[in-house]
Amino acid sequence: MIANKKEFFGGSLMLLAFIAVLIIIFSPVFKGHNGLEYLDALYNSISKGSAYYIPKVKEETGRFDGKSIEVTLSMADEKQANQTALLFKRGEASVNVAGDTLQVTGDLGKILENSLADADNMYHNDGKGVSEKYGYSERQVLFNWWKALKAMDNDLKKQKKFKEAKVVSLIVKKAIEPSYNYYRIVPQKISDRFGIVIFSLVFYVVYTLWYGFAIMFMFEGWGLRLEH
Repeated sequence: MIANKKEFFGGSLMLLAFIAVLIIIFSPVFKGHNGLEYLDALYNSISKGSAYYIPKVKEETGRFDGKSIEVTLSMADEKQANQTALLFKRGEASVNVAGDTLQVTGDLGKILENSLADADNMYHNDGKGVSEKYGYSERQVLFNWWKALKAMDNDLKKQKKFKEAKVVSLIVKKAIEPSYNYYRIVPQKISDRFGIVIFSLVFYVVYTLWYGFAIMFMFEGWGLRLEH
């Protein structure tokens, strides 16, 4: 038995309107994408615009020019080891490959400079230049850098070369990972999309409250009440 038909049906209409908007949100009406995909791409684009740390990282790596290192790196398999050897050779390092293991000797500054050059190209979506440089997929190039530098970080720590390990870890976090994750995303400034950002945030709050009030009106109209 409905205690208050006006309140119950008012809440029902609000819930139906909520569902109708939800259907629109999940429809490909936003430049071929649904609402969640569109906003996800928008916020990824805005976040990429504030995640360009490579110039600052270059300042840190410059202190290691002429610093010779010798490291042993374990890769996933022999194919990856051979691919990764090309990266170090372009950094003028000497590399011996034995199965899935690399023995790398070279100038740390030059090795890191080459890794940053590849990361910078990928950040600016120049994957073709990276792919042509080594002869295989640009994403695989950056993944191999990630794998190799993580292994280098661990080996340098074992050698108690903590300053060298720290800068290698910095490159992984501030250059390799952002460039890989944001590849092919066009960066935007939040100031350029301020209107849609504010609208999306306000809409999220209003839409959530809308659903809550619809349920509340329906249950109250039905005759349910919260009591102490």
